[in-house]
Amino acid sequence: MAKKGRKKSILTPREEEVMQLLWDNGPKFVRELLEYYPDPRPHFNTISTVIRSLEEKGFVGHEAVSGAYRYHAIKEKDIFREQSLSQLIKGYFNNSYLGAVSALVEEEKISVQELKELIELIENDNSSK
Repeated sequence: MAKKGRKKSILTPREEEVMQLLWDNGPKFVRELLEYYPDPRPHFNTISTVIRSLEEKGFVGHEAVSGAYRYHAIKEKDIFREQSLSQLIKGYFNNSYLGAVSALVEEEKISVQELKELIELIENDNSSK
């Protein structure tokens, strides 16, 4: 059960980091997750707390193996990405995907050539339907 006042679908940066490790590397014990961090590594208890939070939010599950828990991602990366993008667009761009792309252009995060490639991809996708 999620803590009162905490949105189930919103992850902290540390939670996203742990989810990325699970998505990229499959089921892991906490001690194995720590091996992916550069020095200075977070404390075992820190990652353990993050994992428990992810489990409360429904992102992570576990199985008991030799008296320890091996954790695995329950929520797929693609589903999380779609939900996160939708929340971002809704919260920061008044639910306008065009507004988000315009902001990327204004901030020079996407080039004119990349926009042309995007349009070409969309046109090709629409013509194959």
